[in-house]
Amino acid sequence: MSLYSPTLANLKRKTDTTGIRIRPALPPEMHVVVEWVRQNFSENWASEVSVAFSRQPIACLIAVDDGKLLGFACYDTTARGFFGPTGVSPESRGRGIGVDLLTASLETMKTLGHAYAFIGDAGPVDFYAKTIGAVAIPATDKGIYEGMLRSPSK
Repeated sequence: MSLYSPTLANLKRKTDTTGIRIRPALPPEMHVVVEWVRQNFSENWASEVSVAFSRQPIACLIAVDDGKLLGFACYDTTARGFFGPTGVSPESRGRGIGVDLLTASLETMKTLGHAYAFIGDAGPVDFYAKTIGAVAIPATDKGIYEGMLRSPSK
């Protein structure tokens, strides 16, 4: 999606209504955030979050309320210009936190010089299409994820 789209500008004006603080993660929080993502989502996403912490600036935003981690969003992890992974704790969903994280991440990517953002291997395609006007790019394979190694099933 274009980061210069009026859709993103309009969405920015509508966010920040959750009362949840969205901010860049800090280096000493890496172990907390990576473990939280591992427990709530997947080992693969925890790996991507680790990469986000190796970027300068750190390419991970977090949603925090009263000292509790509620969600995260990364960018520029698997590939430059990619948004994700992102997730919100199950008990915090439906409060607009995901939209706030998405908007803040895309705004950050724009300030870093990106003109477009790609959502690789997007799960909720309809959410992204409805929220920011994202358009699916047809692919006959998994693109950058084709042939990705995975942990053996337990």
